[in-house]
Amino acid sequence: MAYYQKRGKNSFLLTVNTGYDSQNKRIRKTRTIKIEDESLLKTTKKLRDYLNQELHKFKMEVEAGEYISPEKMLLKNFIIDWENKYAKKELSETTLANYLSHIKNHILPSLGHLQIDKIKPVHIIDFLDQMKRVDDPDTPLSMRTKQDSYLTIRNIFERAVEWQIIKNNPVKNVKKPKVSTERDVHVNVYDELEVESLFLAARDEQIHWRIFLTLALAAGLRRSENLGLEWPKVDLDKGTIEITQVIVKGTHGSLIKGPKSKNSKRLVSLPASVVEELRLFKLHWNKEKIQMGDDWIEHEHKWLFCNEDGTHFYPTTPTTWWRRFTKRAGVRFIRLHDLRHTSATLLINQGVHAKIISDRLGHSDIRITMNTYGHALQKADQEAANKLNDIFTKKA
Repeated sequence: MAYYQKRGKNSFLLTVNTGYDSQNKRIRKTRTIKIEDESLLKTTKKLRDYLNQELHKFKMEVEAGEYISPEKMLLKNFIIDWENKYAKKELSETTLANYLSHIKNHILPSLGHLQIDKIKPVHIIDFLDQMKRVDDPDTPLSMRTKQDSYLTIRNIFERAVEWQIIKNNPVKNVKKPKVSTERDVHVNVYDELEVESLFLAARDEQIHWRIFLTLALAAGLRRSENLGLEWPKVDLDKGTIEITQVIVKGTHGSLIKGPKSKNSKRLVSLPASVVEELRLFKLHWNKEKIQMGDDWIEHEHKWLFCNEDGTHFYPTTPTTWWRRFTKRAGVRFIRLHDLRHTSATLLINQGVHAKIISDRLGHSDIRITMNTYGHALQKADQEAANKLNDIFTKKA
């Protein structure tokens, strides 16, 4: 026996009776569905047909032994539903790829085996506290990674509550990880001597990697911005590069898209020495293309940083190379993204105004610059005060 009944304005309870237990009580399997299509709710026949169809599918599922009652559903099983019924339809490709990465690397290994209704706030707290880097467990995870994992699992449980799989969201009562200590806000960068040592160590690396590092430091480019560079956007006569696109991870490989924000689309001036390096690199690039002949398959774009066939690097390729290079060369490891922070810090130490630095980095608001590099700016401000002190001391 199977039937449905109205539970709310647009929700209905499907019930399938599967017999009796040892106490002669009916065994019922239930599922609550929500109808978002207003046209269905307004037409009695269409609504009845739709509910009968859903009830029939539910009955078939129960009879085939494929139905999993909510109280016995594992988080890993619900995530499959979340991905197919919500994430693929509602999230952007970049966001979905980011969420799926956190699910695979962090959420499933820690929580995937638990029943979804048994997960409590304390489980979420322990999960966030114990998160580790997949490829290097001894290296602390960035706060950004923890925050992104938090947002991912919060989204998953929001859908579980919305679909009435569970009554309460265990993530709701857990605070989002935040920067709270001086150690957290301190930007990990190289000083001038370390930058010199870095380039000495990189002398024997392939030219495209040397240029990649040079642009990260000289122009403060993000990894995705470096990967999105094409030769038509490099003006060697004026000594500028134009940032108009980025390459990031998508759900089905790489994704070419616009910059992170409106301000991220920008024109960046380069030091004269870097322009000369780019001239040499372009000669090398053209030579490589000619030597490849018909094996050069990329004819639409002219990527600076590309594979032997002209196709752009996969978004994680530079990070993989960087980790191996620092280990191989004995260079102190900082994140590849920290080269961008190093660029900003070097400019601050040279007395460059924060607004100029903000524009070069493509920050949407100068407050981002001030908050990110507050410590370095404060130090530079103190040094400026000391110089003024010297002048007034002489005057006295």
